[in-house]
Amino acid sequence: MTVKLGVPSKGRLMDKTFEWFGERGITLGRSGSEREYAGRVDGIDGVELVMLSAAEIPRDLAAGRIHLGVTGTDLIREKLANWDMRVEPLAELGFGHADLIIAVPGCWVDVDTLDDLDAAAAAFRQAHGFRLRIATKYHRLVRDFLRDHGVADYQLVDSQGATEGTVKNETAEAIADITSTGETLRANHLKIMADGLILKSQATLYRSRAAELSDSDRSVLAELVQRLGVD
Repeated sequence: MTVKLGVPSKGRLMDKTFEWFGERGITLGRSGSEREYAGRVDGIDGVELVMLSAAEIPRDLAAGRIHLGVTGTDLIREKLANWDMRVEPLAELGFGHADLIIAVPGCWVDVDTLDDLDAAAAAFRQAHGFRLRIATKYHRLVRDFLRDHGVADYQLVDSQGATEGTVKNETAEAIADITSTGETLRANHLKIMADGLILKSQATLYRSRAAELSDSDRSVLAELVQRLGVD
């Protein structure tokens, strides 16, 4: 067996992950062309690089198919129930920062807090005969957050694309999505609720609690963790 390390397979997250490991003496790279999802690891023996989408890494960690993985806090907590029983965070990597927030139309001048949103949702249902729609791909996190803050009379609608555009397209009245600068929200005439921060996310190195390890794997993992300075 070998210790399997899952990293994002493309984009800025992949580049920054390669850079982070490289600064610690572990060189990661693709084995072939950018269309291939095999990788290579130089600087330590016994580690296999697995190229995955950031969204796949939480489930592969939880299933024990990989031993370590780099992905966002938001994806771990959204995709894994009882996430802390299934994976262990080893290090926040200092990039991939994004806030998961709730935003409403800027023209809703009387809706600034979650209490306001709860009242608006009740009024919306009474006026329109159906629940206020919040577009998101983060169903677990949003549902738990709104429940904990006493917001009712809403429904979540799934959005896997340009969530910020759903209000303009009249397929939702509000959104819950990640944002880094807020520019896209403002461009779509949306405002973040004053108390609408659900989660601050960033790229993080996680260890699987389910992956099997031989004695030699344990030695390799211990050496890797020490080399990375995250033990």
